[in-house]
Amino acid sequence: MKQNKFLSMLFILTLLFVGCEEQEDLNITDVSHRVIVTSEMNFENKVIVGGDIDFGDISRGVESRTWTLPANGNIVDGGSGQTSSENVIKAKFNKAGVYDVVLNQKFKGNVFRNEDSSEPSDTRELDTTIVVTVLDSISSVLKAHRVNPDGSTGTELNLADNAEHELEASNFIRLSYTAIGEPQNINWSSDGGKPNKISHELTDDFVDMKFSKLGSWDLQYIADRFRPTDADTLFFEKLIKVIPSTAPVTLDRVAEREDLITLEFSREIDAATVNANDFAVRIENNTDEMNPIVLTPTVASVSVDKDEATIVILELDGTQLYNDDQVYVSYTPGALRTTDEVASEGFTDVLLTDFDPLINIYPNTAYDHSFESTDVSNYPYQNWGAPWDGFDISMDLETPRTGEKSLKVNLRPNGGMIVRPESGGNPITFPIETGKRYEFGYWIYIESDLTALPTGSESADIQLYAHDWSGPNLVPTTFTSDMPTGEWFYQSQIFDAGAGRDITWLIRGFNEFHDNALVFYLDDFFLAEVPVRP
Repeated sequence: MKQNKFLSMLFILTLLFVGCEEQEDLNITDVSHRVIVTSEMNFENKVIVGGDIDFGDISRGVESRTWTLPANGNIVDGGSGQTSSENVIKAKFNKAGVYDVVLNQKFKGNVFRNEDSSEPSDTRELDTTIVVTVLDSISSVLKAHRVNPDGSTGTELNLADNAEHELEASNFIRLSYTAIGEPQNINWSSDGGKPNKISHELTDDFVDMKFSKLGSWDLQYIADRFRPTDADTLFFEKLIKVIPSTAPVTLDRVAEREDLITLEFSREIDAATVNANDFAVRIENNTDEMNPIVLTPTVASVSVDKDEATIVILELDGTQLYNDDQVYVSYTPGALRTTDEVASEGFTDVLLTDFDPLINIYPNTAYDHSFESTDVSNYPYQNWGAPWDGFDISMDLETPRTGEKSLKVNLRPNGGMIVRPESGGNPITFPIETGKRYEFGYWIYIESDLTALPTGSESADIQLYAHDWSGPNLVPTTFTSDMPTGEWFYQSQIFDAGAGRDITWLIRGFNEFHDNALVFYLDDFFLAEVPVRP
């Protein structure tokens, strides 16, 4: 919201400056120069039906002008109807659609058409068309269906308050929508759902929400967009009633949580039935193949998560987990039962698959890992010669993964790239510590077609080198034809630091044996210590 206010003030101050300049009647040679702005020019000139949009002619040397709006637009300030000769007008549109607003200008002399024009044109009259997109308010139609055991779509549910459609625990409801008004975000939420909030990707036809908690549950849907700001919220009270199930309870996931082990079951577990003696944990670590480690820590206590009763928490006897461990959990059938009175079957050596999320160290360094405070000058070419000079980079505002910017890279046909982050000619560094293991990664969005890529030693890739050439040398990305395009995905590599020191990356792109350009975006660089068993 602060940014919007800033842009609006900038627009107003620009107009005031030009207005004052016109009134001053300064004795300078007046150069005819076309400059046209709108209050929504940073937002693709999108407005909502009935919303305001301002148009400003701040050109120099204008003798006369005429704004012309289409039939569904009206000037509400700076004139009326569909035409005006004022330098600033405010308009409204009464119907959704894409419209052309035309400005005809007559100048005192030949006019510079654009801000980067080096010479004036050979005309004193210009027509400019501004395309305005007018959006409806967001309005949605929702559907909910049962999901059949084979995963197919089942019967449709009536969406109404207090419907209390009965659903056996651990089953799914399939949710879908249609909407007008171009929503940018779709979210479904229910306190009975698992997870209790689901973001619906705009390209997905539906999402499935699992219900495991017994009871009656509400469902909420929110569709919104940032600009022009709007939202559609639909709420259904007590839509789903989860009832006991006779189906077997399953163990869906084993994960770490702050050195505790969590067991995620398909249904809620009765806290009165958990017993530490029924569980066993084995830890193996084969990092040192000559001296493998096997530990069998005692399970000191077992509890059910107070906020999510499908999760059972195992606390060990002080034994710490490390990311290079293989952790196995077993359960000998005992008293463990679900809240709907179904006993859990035993299981043996189920592998822990998810350790605690690693913590990115970049935000606490001078390294701009998300490119928000970076410009191209911070990534200078390192003068390696051909083919490493065959690239273009820019700060991209259209395709960031997070924030407002990403780094756009164009590896030219048979080209390459070598850059490093710098400030004032000095490398922007970050620390790595002796003997530590790290995960390095970034998010990449590939725009180019990946067919006909070279392979083997001629493969196109992205490599990184420590700028002091003392290691590590990383190859997070080798471009292959089966990579996703048109979406963000994560690439990473684990490395051992060796000597502790401050380093930065030389970022090398390689496309020498590919006859087509490779265009991609980088964002959200990641560096985290990976805990390993000493």
